[in-house]
Amino acid sequence: MPESATETESQQNPVPGAEPCAVILAAGKGTRMNSALPKVLCPVVGRPMIHFVLDALEKAGIHRHLVVVGYEADAVKAELAKRNGDITFVLQAEQLGTGHAVAVCREHLTGQQGPTIVVAGDSPLIQPTSLQTLLAHFREHQPALLLGTLRKDDPTGLGRIVRDADGNFMGIVEHKDASEEQLRINEVNMSTYLFQTPQLLSALSQMSNDNAQGEYYLTDCAKLLRESGHRVEALPALQPCESLSINNPDELQLVDEKMRAMGYA
Repeated sequence: MPESATETESQQNPVPGAEPCAVILAAGKGTRMNSALPKVLCPVVGRPMIHFVLDALEKAGIHRHLVVVGYEADAVKAELAKRNGDITFVLQAEQLGTGHAVAVCREHLTGQQGPTIVVAGDSPLIQPTSLQTLLAHFREHQPALLLGTLRKDDPTGLGRIVRDADGNFMGIVEHKDASEEQLRINEVNMSTYLFQTPQLLSALSQMSNDNAQGEYYLTDCAKLLRESGHRVEALPALQPCESLSINNPDELQLVDEKMRAMGYA
């Protein structure tokens, strides 16, 4: 059979399980929100914010969703039960860090042949076009991990993306640990990760909580994969609006105003 015909057949009949899967981190309480609601259910533009994250994933062609729940898990489940789609809830009984949140999904990711993207459930301004750009780059270059990053005029408080002289990804340095030179870097980590699933599972099994907080951090996977000889890349594909985070009522109001201005309402 000619090669082109094989490729066409493959595109029309994808390998089962080769489609991308998303892990959505939605277990947090959001203590600074001054609300009894779990953070991802706090409304923005009249809807619980996690709906906008799931909408963006679906528009980008990512339809299998593992939602990690913890605080007020039943309330999150009840809200998302209103949606049509492939949603599996995974309980993170203890909040022991972002790495731990993904690790509780391991049994659901075993056998996943396509990539796994990890996003935050409290990022309602995540853009489908950014996700599509990351997926396209990932499919073309096939790194073990692709980080979706952002160039930010004021990167204060955010982890910096460190590159070598040739522009290759070298690591993530948190703001508090950065040198004066590194503090001038404006490319930042925005907690959007696209993994080859087998490499993700391998890195999760190697994580350690040997740090001051005693937690497991997903950012450690980048270092673990590089040390194992795998390629890790970072792509500044995220848009300025995606830098807006929600950690308190003032930031919630700011994001609400931004989304209304962008036509979400």
